[in-house]
Amino acid sequence: MEESASGSLQQRPTVLLVDDEEPILNSLRRLLRGQPYDVLLATSGEQALAIMAERNIDLIMSDARMPNMDGATLLARVYSLYPDTTRILLTGFADLETIVKAINEGQIHRYIAKPWTDEELVLTLRQSLAFQFSERERQRLEQLTQRQNDELKSLNATLEKRVLARTAELQQTADMLDLAYEELKHSYATGTEVFSLLVNQRLPPDKQTNRRVIDLINVCGDQFGLDEATRRDLSMAAALYNIGKLGWSDVLINTPADMVTHADKETYRSYPRQSESLLMTLEPMQDATKLILHHQERWDGSGFPAHLKGEAIPFGARLLKLAVDFIELQGGLILERHMSSDEALLFIRKYSGKLYDPSLTDGFAAACAAYLNDAVLNDPRVKAVTTRDLVPGMTLVRNLNAENGMLLLNAGKVINAALIDKLVAFEAMENKGKYHIFVRLPDEATALDTAKSH
Repeated sequence: MEESASGSLQQRPTVLLVDDEEPILNSLRRLLRGQPYDVLLATSGEQALAIMAERNIDLIMSDARMPNMDGATLLARVYSLYPDTTRILLTGFADLETIVKAINEGQIHRYIAKPWTDEELVLTLRQSLAFQFSERERQRLEQLTQRQNDELKSLNATLEKRVLARTAELQQTADMLDLAYEELKHSYATGTEVFSLLVNQRLPPDKQTNRRVIDLINVCGDQFGLDEATRRDLSMAAALYNIGKLGWSDVLINTPADMVTHADKETYRSYPRQSESLLMTLEPMQDATKLILHHQERWDGSGFPAHLKGEAIPFGARLLKLAVDFIELQGGLILERHMSSDEALLFIRKYSGKLYDPSLTDGFAAACAAYLNDAVLNDPRVKAVTTRDLVPGMTLVRNLNAENGMLLLNAGKVINAALIDKLVAFEAMENKGKYHIFVRLPDEATALDTAKSH
């Protein structure tokens, strides 16, 4: 036993590993040798339950597929008999039904996907035990607070000094409780980001969007001045918004949204609800799951799954959709072609008021500019035009290159009629499609002066 910082005595935790394959158990035992907890092994669900009847087990990690009693059934029994024991399921990505059963019936804390990395597994066990200790410490502090409240009520009114002393002690205890609870919530948010790495392992490298969506959402939190609770919910939602895609085929995962076949459309549209159902039993995720459920709603009511419209869509879901679409447009997950960051933001501006909340568009553009460290994106006068749309007075904001890479015009060049004629002629000579030219529209005074000069 060792003493924690709060003064309570902390026993050395005991971890029980369950797998019907002894070589795997031996491999895990070697991996965990030297960790600050005791490790016990069982080769079946029945043996695991027999051990738990004799020993106090802090954490059990079970393989999903075992004869006689599978991992989900075992963890459901453990939840019924020993609800304070932390439960982890070890499973392959194909076992989605087993995972859902383990979440719903076994109330598992985590699941680890096969094949795992040693660092990931050790980190998951360490965080799970830390989470369990924080929860036990929170309960201990609550009980301590209750006892001290009872003592405070029984004090004689004439003992003013003693009352003041106890009040100060009570406040200190309450502060410790708040601190422990805040740390618990922070640990849970961090855990969702770690879990999002498992989601990414199911996706191709160029479509692993979760980390970028999390980072962009964090910048949006600064831009919109969001409170800590809203930031935490948005961050957890950004980490796990696409967990419902884990059961998809490789073909569907690699298909852009606008190319999904009629046969697969229902499966595609069900992923926000599937994501919510996988996470809704986790108490700290309750608010975040609402954002995940509605992040594909559209401002005009044409989205899914509930066809919510306007401000009926939760604020966080509206902001999450902006971040998800901005990142996924660049990854080719929405349209067949990959957009640049400029094109993605122009797309969002174009559909502001239809797909997106128009009151958020300008602030989101500023967040994107900060996220990419690019001031051009934050200018509402910037447009992408073709050579036929050019007018004198426009200013080039991006370098314009020919198809062969040759620089045609530098950023900062003010467009005049002669330049427009040259660009039209050069584009026709290349005969490889239209140029997309990023320009800043002139203000009215500049446009008038330019028109007079020509």
